[in-house]
Amino acid sequence: MTAAVKKKTPAPALKLVAPKALPPRPVGKPAPVARALPPKAVVAKPVAPAKPVVPIKKHEFKSGDFIVYPTHGVGRIQKIDDQEVAGLKLELFVIAFDKDKMILRVPTAKAKAIGMRKLSSPDVVANALNTLKGRARIKRTMWSRRAQEYEAKINSGDLISIAEVVRDLHRAGGQPEQSYSERQLYEAALARMAREVAAIERIDEQDAVKRVESALIKRAA
Repeated sequence: MTAAVKKKTPAPALKLVAPKALPPRPVGKPAPVARALPPKAVVAKPVAPAKPVVPIKKHEFKSGDFIVYPTHGVGRIQKIDDQEVAGLKLELFVIAFDKDKMILRVPTAKAKAIGMRKLSSPDVVANALNTLKGRARIKRTMWSRRAQEYEAKINSGDLISIAEVVRDLHRAGGQPEQSYSERQLYEAALARMAREVAAIERIDEQDAVKRVESALIKRAA
């Protein structure tokens, strides 16, 4: 018996399906264009005013100088000091008067006004010594009045005026003796003059006294 031959059923044909079109990709937005920003207003900072330059004070006198103070004679400036008085700052000359063992503080701004000065020049010293050789000039007035004039000359601080007092009150041998008050004024004027001569010529005060007295002796001779 012949076996039945099965017919092979052909496989169904594959359908080609067209691929679906993909949606278009979104186009990227263009990068934003940078806009130029308006310039910022520059605010100038207030500049602090410059501090005023304080000039260095220059004084006619300095530490270590010998000076002549009208009512006290020759002294020496120890230092220039700042001191507060009644809430005010004062610059002071600190002056030592060794002979009188005294310290005097003088405002630097008033030193010239009160008559403080430097030592006399050699020419002034020579004139003062020549003054001693002159003739005494004694006024015919009451002693009390003359004494006031002599004292004013001594306290003027002027070396020539002081020499005039020494000359007028000096008594040589054979002349009437001095009264007590005359002697006091004479010795005050002699000491004042001798101290300045000693400081100027850098000699001992006793040597300066001898030099002054020698000029008086030459006058008497």
